[in-house]
Amino acid sequence: MPTTALALNQIGQISVNVRDNIPRAVQFYRDTLGMPYLFETPRMAFFDCSGIRLMLSMPENAEFDHPGSVIYYRVDDIQATTDGLKARGVTFESEPHLVARLPDREIWMGFFRDPDRNLLAIMQEKKG
Repeated sequence: MPTTALALNQIGQISVNVRDNIPRAVQFYRDTLGMPYLFETPRMAFFDCSGIRLMLSMPENAEFDHPGSVIYYRVDDIQATTDGLKARGVTFESEPHLVARLPDREIWMGFFRDPDRNLLAIMQEKKG
């Protein structure tokens, strides 16, 4: 019996699949979303998301070729962020909307896709 509990509680990196075009993905995440670019290899690109590294990569084989997880980006003003992303050509699949009303806050989310059809979201927790 271990003396300390195992706890995975810090994300170091998130991977998002890119189908066939790393430069196109870099342009979207860096130029459209404004994420800080770190570095790139022929099949991968890396960005900093407040200390969590986002890796865009082409699948090494068919086993890894699948839709990615949804990444939720926390924003201070969901409507202003939506307007800014639309001005950069982003089309929203779901406009920002209330998803939960809690005693002390409301949670709002809006959803869009990157060039490889990975679902992305912006979220804001508004004080109630």
